Amino acid sequence: MHASTSSRVLDSALDAIGNTPLVRLDRLAQEEGLKCNLLGKVEFLSVGGSVKDRIAKAMVLAAERDGKLIPGKSVVIEPTSGNTGIGLAMTCAIKGYPVIITMPNKMSQEKEALLRALGAEVIRTPDEEPWDSPRSHIGVAKRLQREVPHGVILDQYGNVNNPLAHEHTTGPEIIATITSTASTPTKPSSLKVDAFVAGAGTGGTVTGVSRALKKDHNPQCIVVGVDPIGSILALPEHLNDESPKPYVVEGIGYDFVPQVLSRDPIDVDHWVKTSDDDAFRAVQRLMMTEGLLVGGSSGSALSGALAWLKTERGQKVAQAEGSNVVVLLPDGIRNYMSKEWFLDFALRPGTSRIPQTVSDAVNRCN
Repeated sequence: MHASTSSRVLDSALDAIGNTPLVRLDRLAQEEGLKCNLLGKVEFLSVGGSVKDRIAKAMVLAAERDGKLIPGKSVVIEPTSGNTGIGLAMTCAIKGYPVIITMPNKMSQEKEALLRALGAEVIRTPDEEPWDSPRSHIGVAKRLQREVPHGVILDQYGNVNNPLAHEHTTGPEIIATITSTASTPTKPSSLKVDAFVAGAGTGGTVTGVSRALKKDHNPQCIVVGVDPIGSILALPEHLNDESPKPYVVEGIGYDFVPQVLSRDPIDVDHWVKTSDDDAFRAVQRLMMTEGLLVGGSSGSALSGALAWLKTERGQKVAQAEGSNVVVLLPDGIRNYMSKEWFLDFALRPGTSRIPQTVSDAVNRCN
């Protein structure tokens, strides 16, 4: 974990990656009848806007050290749901590498706009293509690597620096914050992470953070992976549909098991499946109850956490005063503001919480 960045001038935006806060979700916890401390790791406050900033920086720096990326020559190519691409485009803008991103059509227009603003070329691919199809975002990236001189795929799905970035930064940040925050009579704390919940896409986050927590902090920490309905990452296998199906939420779940995801029970104790509706309702609750402008996968993580806390094992943690449950919130609403699921509730009449007397006055002025 690098030192706090708040009191020094930074050499570049790369030094503003990570060091995100843990925020108490007390109002949600009260609504759910939880006695534990429900805490959100707010990754949209990283400089590039998501948890994927961490792996982008780690993969580029490692590739430079290994001689795989050569300044002035190499072209970075990456298949992505968007956030890793944004992190890479930001990193490569600073480092001076050209970037080509391949991304499925379902991913938001905002992501493409940000990628292009950072200087990346973006190629869209059909949503329905399986991961191993030559027309998928992964297949097109592999073709580009063959055809583009000095093209390099950093491969978030198989790059060991993906989980290592979280084992070396995200996990230690969580540990440091929990252990340095005093337990008080009004806000008791076990001073350890009792449970950690994260969505799984490539799986690097849940795998790397789990290893940091269990190896360096609390071997009894319970790690919960969240997988959208339609994806096939969860275990046991019967939790998943027989074949992958479409879902709307972006950035988590896949139709194959990435190499960097450890589904070993040593790393991930439990899996929870969540629906699009679950995710988007949780986004609305995080916004209107906690004031956190999160994206859809953050809603998946929260809804998965709340579902697990209702299970037999989860209730023991949920009702233990002072236990700490950390939910990783991967990105913010910036990337999804034109999406129908967001506009449906954001612009829906009746969303405002102002009193009726005030509402009547507002309506008279419209």
